[in-house]
Amino acid sequence: MQYMKQILLILLSCLSFCVLVPAQEVREKLGQTAALDVVLKDEFGNSVPLRQLVDRPTILTLNYFRCVGICTPLLNGLATALNRVELKPEQDFRVITVSFDPSDTPEIAHQKQINYLTEMTRQFPPKAWRFLTGEAKQTKALADSVGFGFRAEGDQFVHPGVIMVLTPTGVVSRYIYGTSFLPAEVQIAIQDASGGQVRPTIGRIVSVCYVYDPASRSYVFSMTRTVGAGTLLLAAVFVTYLLVGRKVRPRAGQVKS
Repeated sequence: MQYMKQILLILLSCLSFCVLVPAQEVREKLGQTAALDVVLKDEFGNSVPLRQLVDRPTILTLNYFRCVGICTPLLNGLATALNRVELKPEQDFRVITVSFDPSDTPEIAHQKQINYLTEMTRQFPPKAWRFLTGEAKQTKALADSVGFGFRAEGDQFVHPGVIMVLTPTGVVSRYIYGTSFLPAEVQIAIQDASGGQVRPTIGRIVSVCYVYDPASRSYVFSMTRTVGAGTLLLAAVFVTYLLVGRKVRPRAGQVKS
């Protein structure tokens, strides 16, 4: 039993390298409330408090509209998943995309909204997917409240690829990482948020093995981190072999029956 406990601790330590290392620029705030008091601009330049829009399960994405990195793949991936979600947009959930770039304007946001709604293969009312802009202070407050970090680098921004799912009261219920999303996972996340449930993140290994490359403004494969994870796992297997071998190896003078 003692050996089994040691083995379990070793394996958990190695697993934590892949699971517990936070995604770049994300500090999860599960169970905490997003900054609903921020005032943003809608697609027509009208001021709108975020609280006014988050009145049902809400998928929140933080992007900027001239992004040449992962913003477009992320929004495309989300649109693809939403096309296959059985829940009804606007009735069962809403999507809110907020630009954290203060140079983005309501006109640009409106065009983005038109582009994505046009590409949807199902009926998706304009009120079901909002594209908002705002002053830097307001958008930064929102990003901070959900643990989403970003920083300017030249004329672009370094930021993670993640969507957040909020409950009807604005509580952070789920983080889903990446640029492509399983429709079933998105649907379950919306349903959980509808019931006010908070679920831990389970799919974060991509955020460890992939890092942002400012030169290409995209996430690229990190051989260093992957080799590090592999090394730890191999070490765990080797130590496990030694411990198990020591346990089953007969002592001197003993004869196996």
